[in-house]
Amino acid sequence: MSEADYEDTRSEQQWQADLTPEQFRILRKRGTERAFTGQYWDEHASGSYVCAGCGQPLFASDAKFNSGTGWPSFSQPSNNDAVAEHTDSSHGMVRTEVVCSRCGGHLGHVFDDGPPPAGKRYCINSASLKLVAPK
Repeated sequence: MSEADYEDTRSEQQWQADLTPEQFRILRKRGTERAFTGQYWDEHASGSYVCAGCGQPLFASDAKFNSGTGWPSFSQPSNNDAVAEHTDSSHGMVRTEVVCSRCGGHLGHVFDDGPPPAGKRYCINSASLKLVAPK
């Protein structure tokens, strides 16, 4: 999918103005943060994790688990339409990239080594997320 395939179609200049340099590097340039350095890797508060780029709800705090990897890990998205998945063959390996389905922002990757019942581990960059407390 191209950037034009997403509902939020801000220009690169608009994204740079709206995001921090770290958020832009990760969300728009498909970067990653170092393990155990992100704001949410060890967060235990309740709430909804939304896309830091467009605010779309992505993951519920009750789906978060400690994977030991140093990144926030979730067993499932808030709903099946919240994220899109693409094959990522960068860095000499084949993985499944996870992006926000509204803005196409890079979130992280999903792996098949998570907890039951689905067995999924959505390994997500903290800089791609914003935790919104329950109302």
